[in-house]
Amino acid sequence: MLAAQALAVAGYWFVFWVMKTNAFASSTIQVEAGQSVIQSGPYALVRHPMYLGMITMSLASPLALGSYMALPVFALLVPVFIYRLIHEERTLRRELEGYGEYCARVTHRLIPQVW
Repeated sequence: MLAAQALAVAGYWFVFWVMKTNAFASSTIQVEAGQSVIQSGPYALVRHPMYLGMITMSLASPLALGSYMALPVFALLVPVFIYRLIHEERTLRRELEGYGEYCARVTHRLIPQVW
């Protein structure tokens, strides 16, 4: 349970790091005027670090709270995040200048050295 609590806190911390690094982070998938590709901080590790943090929180929180019955429900969020990530990536490749080059350099979308 302590490990799950540490993972949940790490997930929250990671999301806050993303938001501090990327002023354009938003719940809406869109490219804004003046937006540029963020390549530092968590974006140097994976292309969609906010989703990594949110998935970590979603899976660790039920375990941290001792609610093992809730874990399958929260696990259902993972495919939703992946679907959104793929849609967001299509939009960014199409509308954000320099995103294709960034993708060539940071090759993993969600999990370092995996995908």
